[in-house]
Amino acid sequence: MKLSFVTALFLVGSCTTLRYTERIENIKNSIVFEQPEILKSHLNTINIVDLKTIVSELASEKYEGRRVGQIGHQMTCDYLKNYYKEQGIAPPENAPDYAQIVPSTYLPNKYGESENVIAFIRGEEFPDEHIIIMAHSDHEGIIDGKIYFGADDNASGTAAVLEIAQAFQIAAQNGYKSKRSIVFLHVTAEEIGLQGSRYYTENPIFPLEKTMAVLNIDMIGRTDFKHEEGDQYLYLIGGNRHSTELPFIAEKANEFSTKLDLDYRYNKENESNRYYYRSDHYNFALKDIPVIFFFNGEHEDYHKPTDTEDKINYQLLEKRTQYIFTTAWYLANMNHYLESDLIR
Repeated sequence: MKLSFVTALFLVGSCTTLRYTERIENIKNSIVFEQPEILKSHLNTINIVDLKTIVSELASEKYEGRRVGQIGHQMTCDYLKNYYKEQGIAPPENAPDYAQIVPSTYLPNKYGESENVIAFIRGEEFPDEHIIIMAHSDHEGIIDGKIYFGADDNASGTAAVLEIAQAFQIAAQNGYKSKRSIVFLHVTAEEIGLQGSRYYTENPIFPLEKTMAVLNIDMIGRTDFKHEEGDQYLYLIGGNRHSTELPFIAEKANEFSTKLDLDYRYNKENESNRYYYRSDHYNFALKDIPVIFFFNGEHEDYHKPTDTEDKINYQLLEKRTQYIFTTAWYLANMNHYLESDLIR
């Protein structure tokens, strides 16, 4: 039977839509958490007590606001290195003291050189493939005689990375080593233009072409102005920019674990705050690496000396950290390389 031109176009469009829908459903249905009890047992090693210990330490007067190039930030780097040593988590072979020196040429004249801190757990089946879990270690330092403690920005993210690293190490010690290698990256100089992550992406310790995904944790210990009535949320930014599969993995991880309200309002292409461009994941996104930026939004103490440890919501920080660990667990153990082709 002869079809009209309009009818033919309708049918072609319908078939295209169906194929798109089927492909999306196939991706969603393929995301299955195997050995759930093993995952849950290690997820539960992430706890309030440990998170509070780390945040309280890094957001104390001792570290003088962790400003790049100052003694407080160098002490922060030393604390991170010692933590990994105590946990038995190794440095990379080409950064044997956990340090990647960021030369002064990458920083404004007044700062001098700094360093990124890097540790990793080698994967069992795909050791040359890896995911990166990262947070920036620096903050504003001392301004006009006042310490900017940076408890949320970004002692909270730093604590999360350390707790996630410990959970993966416990799993490895219990005989459940991840399939892929996991890199724990603490970048310097975020507050002065994302310079530590820029240096890493231009001088990678691990090949970027084998970097399957980057999970960036920057401020996850507080509640912002938009969620004062309910705090069980987390902003996800960037997950769908370079991968069809990654955002669905993040959503399935949330369903499996903590059931937070995943808020995507800041993921819009033309979002006015431009958060997608304002934290360290962006330098990896520029290299076409799939990323997710985990973020709680700005609050009244953002970039003020009043961003102190006592204002952290530790129950929420625990829950968010457990959720990010669950996402990382799936990525580290999935049987295939992350789907990066965007389905249109």
